[in-house]
Amino acid sequence: MTKFQKKLWGGIAVIALLTPLGLIIPAIFQGGLGGGDAWGEWEPDTLKKMIGFVPDGFRSLHGLWPAPCKDYNFAATSNAGQLLSYIGSGIIGIVVAGLLIYLIARITIRHGK
Repeated sequence: MTKFQKKLWGGIAVIALLTPLGLIIPAIFQGGLGGGDAWGEWEPDTLKKMIGFVPDGFRSLHGLWPAPCKDYNFAATSNAGQLLSYIGSGIIGIVVAGLLIYLIARITIRHGK
């Protein structure tokens, strides 16, 4: 593995470990753990309360890409378990996206495009 690849994987690992911030920061501003939605993962009703309306594009595309695991939680009940589930979901997403990019690159290179 080259030095660049090591830095790249290190950066990806840091990003994966920081994913719980999307849950922790809104919880702090909502008055304690368990409050508020993850950053950017708002329901139309929540968005309407926040900004006063729901954009048409948001309304029409809401629910198009549901998470395969509700709230990224693998049946954990404790806060620590939920954070680990959230990190695990991030790692799974990174691995799946990386494999897709790798496969597309291999196919593209093989066909000389």
